[in-house]
Amino acid sequence: MADSLKEKREREGAQARAQYEAEVRAAREKTARLRELRLAREAADKTSTGTNSIPTAVKKKRRKKGQESEALSEWLANQRKDGRGS
Repeated sequence: MADSLKEKREREGAQARAQYEAEVRAAREKTARLRELRLAREAADKTSTGTNSIPTAVKKKRRKKGQESEALSEWLANQRKDGRGS
C-alpha cells in the first residue's frame, strides 16, 4: 500500500512537471512571437515615417521670476488636457 501511494505521488509529480514545462514552453513561444511582431511593426513604422517613433523628452516649463503660479484648478485642468491623471 505504501508503494502504491509513492508510485501515485511520483506519477502525479511527473504529470505536474510535464504540465509546468509545457506552460513555460508555450509562454516562451508566445513571447518570441510577440517580440517578432513588435519589432516588425516598429521597423515598418520607422521606414514609413522616416523618423524615430519614440517621442523626444518634453521640456519642463520654468517660471520666470516674479511670475505668479497658476491656480490649482487651472493646473489640474492642464494636467487632464495633457492626458495625465484620471
